[in-house]
Order: sequence, then structure tokens, then C-alpha cells
Amino acid sequence: MGTTQPIKSKEELKTFMEYYNSVHPVPRNYALVIFGLHTALRISDILNLQWKDVFDFPLQIFQTHLNILEKKTGKQKSVALNSHVTEALKNYKETRNPQPFDYIFSKNTTPAVPLCRSQAFRIIRDAARNSLHIEHISCHSLRKTFGYHAWQQGVPPVLLMEIYNHSSYQITKKYLGIDQDEKDYVYLKLIL
Repeated sequence: MGTTQPIKSKEELKTFMEYYNSVHPVPRNYALVIFGLHTALRISDILNLQWKDVFDFPLQIFQTHLNILEKKTGKQKSVALNSHVTEALKNYKETRNPQPFDYIFSKNTTPAVPLCRSQAFRIIRDAARNSLHIEHISCHSLRKTFGYHAWQQGVPPVLLMEIYNHSSYQITKKYLGIDQDEKDYVYLKLIL
């Protein structure tokens, strides 16, 4: 995972996000990309989600928040589901007839079994290769991309550390992919 990178360019990020929506339309894959980018969840947590976790079947509406017990940390987490996530899930849901206990990200033929991590990796890698011609993008890149763009938009790193459930700031700093270009920008643009 050490070689995976966030997608830093906004233009490249838009191109990447649109791959499974308009270039090679696959609603499930598009929803997976959008979900990963906007929730910063680990792929192991995303793949374990069932439709009942995001959709209220009796009321026929999407939840405003996802409440999850993180697999890696064992910590409870509440994630707000923004309009990009709910719209992608809504479009995907229209292509299926999911039941509450069906996994969100599964094969069409086996909704009771989630996609495996290697299949999720192939989905993300193929979108990166075909849309950006980049190799070092993986499922974890979605999580890193969330943090990088949140940081670029002014979210304090300490808040990102909390969102990620990281035990140290050093880990969060590594996730953000801060390099010399970002440091130079601060030096050149700061007006005192």
C-alpha cells in the first residue's frame, strides 16, 4: 500500500470519477468509486455494507448517515452520506432489485456475496489505467484522495486524523501525500 497515491489533480479526479459513469458505464463500479472517494472508508468496510445500511426500506429513502463498526480499528463511526453518494447509489439501485441483506457491492448474480478485495482493486485499477494512464492507484487511493482534497479545501489535518481514526499525525500526513510542490505553494502564496 505504500506506493499508492492520492489523485491530486482536480481535472484528473473528474476524469477518473466519470470513467464508469460515461466512458464505460457500469453503475455498480461508478457507485463504488464515488462511495470510496466521498466516505474515506477502507475497502474492507465498504465491501461489507448491505443495502439496509444505506437505505431505509420501509420509508423507501436513503439514510443521511452510515453507522459502521470499522473492521480494522473496531471503532464505531458515523459517516454523512452526501448527495454525490446517494445519487450514485440511487442510480445503481435502479439497475437492481436489492433486498435489505444483499451486499451493495456484489455480482449481479450473487447479491448475498460481496465482491472480494481483489475484484474491487481491479475495478479501481482499470478506471485509473484507462482514464488517467496511471498505475499506482488502488482502493486505498480513494481514501487518500479524500484526505488530500479535504486538506486542500482547508480541513485541518487534526480533523482528518479523527476521520481516519489514525493513532498519530505522522500517519495522516503520509496519507495526505504532502510533497515539495505543496510546501512551495505555501511559501510562494503566503502574504503576511
